[in-house]
This record gives sequence, structure tokens and C-alpha cells, in this order.
Amino acid sequence: MKNKANEKKRLIVSILLTIGSGIIQAYIIESMMRPSGLISMGFTGLALLLHMGLEKIHINLSVSFFLIVLNLPVAVICAKAISKRFTILSLLQILSASVCLMIFDFKPFFSSVILNITVGAFVYGIQIVMALKAGGSTGGTDFIALYVSNKINKAIWEYIFVFNALLLIILGFLFGWDRAGYSLIFQFVTTYTISKFYTRYARVTIQVITAYPDEIISDYMKIIHHGITKAKGIGGYSNKEYGILYAVVSSYEVAEVVNVIKNIDSNAIINIYKTEDFYGKFHLDPI
Repeated sequence: MKNKANEKKRLIVSILLTIGSGIIQAYIIESMMRPSGLISMGFTGLALLLHMGLEKIHINLSVSFFLIVLNLPVAVICAKAISKRFTILSLLQILSASVCLMIFDFKPFFSSVILNITVGAFVYGIQIVMALKAGGSTGGTDFIALYVSNKINKAIWEYIFVFNALLLIILGFLFGWDRAGYSLIFQFVTTYTISKFYTRYARVTIQVITAYPDEIISDYMKIIHHGITKAKGIGGYSNKEYGILYAVVSSYEVAEVVNVIKNIDSNAIINIYKTEDFYGKFHLDPI
């Protein structure tokens, strides 16, 4: 019963985060991006570019129309390759953003292009993180990025950023290089925000020196799905034997691991290193 209640609560939080992400995305697009002629990353950027390009030749197809048309085929592929839950939440995010764009007419918030770029990009990145932490995405290249990341266990946001350069080149040719330059800064700030706040694929190495290695290993293995290595060491000052433990975990698991260690040995020495590269099997909870 408790597990079902927790799962229901988690689902409600995920839905609220997803809808909130869509609303914020629509607001940033209407109040900051379109007034400044900016485009974002991925399919949303492509939707904006198509809308702007067709508008130039007096064909008025909305951004929300392109968001739905571009994302649906990818969503079908994603449902087979990743998970139905991920796909449904992602589609909910896209629909939330599309409906808000159709219904509401958000007025420009800043008159300054620089503020639209910096503040807008940061908030835009946060809403993407909200969707990702809910267990979904904002669609398009997010589908592709997470699918590939799950396959190779490594974040590829930087590669997606490079891929988006093509959109910027087209924007530059059609609407001027100032807009392309501003959009480049917008995308960089967005990407940086995502990499700082979404840490599913970031790993750290934990080294522990403790007098109770076996007890720590026992509790660690109950809640963390990663291996842990034990070695023996001699204290230089005390000349006593200690256990030296090594484990590689996801960065969001660090607090939980430290809590396990401290509950058993409050005097344990814990050293945490950033892991730049990792080769080998590494468990990630399914999306």
C-alpha cells in the first residue's frame, strides 16, 4: 500500500512538473524569444524557424502546429525505444506548451534583447530540467539525446548543441546574423543551465576510510545499485587497520551514500572525486 501511495504521489508530481514546464516554455517563447527574433534548440527551434520563414512569405502556420507535427513521429519511435511513461509525459509537455501558445497572448516582459537572452535562456533551461526530472522531456532532440545517453551512459548535450548550429546558419541567412548570434548565446546559456541542474549522467567516485567497512557495504548494497570495492589500509598515525572503500555513483546519489556511511561510522573519512570518464557497466534506473 505504501509503495502504491508513493508511486501515485510521484506520478502527480511528475504531471504537475510536466504541465508547469509546458506553460513556462510557452511563456518564454511568446514574451522573450519571438519579440527578440530568437530560436531555441532542437525541434522547438525548428518550429520557430519554420513559422518565421513561412510568415515571411505570408503563410501563417502557428508555432504550436509545428511543435505537434514535428514531435509526433519521433514520439512514436521513442515509445518503442525508451518507455511509454517517458513518451506520454513528453507529449503532455508538448501539448501543454502548444495549448498555451494557442490560447494565451503573452506580452513582452523585457524591452532589452540582452535580458531576453540571458534571463529567458536560464528560465528556458530550467523548464527543460523540470520536464526531465519529471521523467519526460520537451520532445524532439530531447527524445534523441536521452535515447542515445541511455545507450552509451553519457550525456550528449554538447553534441546536440553542435547539431543546432545548422538552424542558426539558416536563421542567419534568412533574418540576419545578429539574430543568429543572439540565438547562439541563448542556446549556450540554456545548455549550460541543463548541464548544471540535470545530473542524471554525472558520476563521482567516493573513497571511504572506515573502521566498519563490512557494515557499510551491507547497508550500501541494500539501497544503491552499484558495486563497491573493499581494500585494507594501515593508519599512519594510529597504526591500526582500516577498510578503504571505493564506489562510483551518480551525483544525485551522493547524499544518500554519505548518509549511509555516517549512520554507521560518524568518524569515517569520505573523499569525493569528480569522474570525468567511466568505462564498464553502470546501472541507471529506467526512465
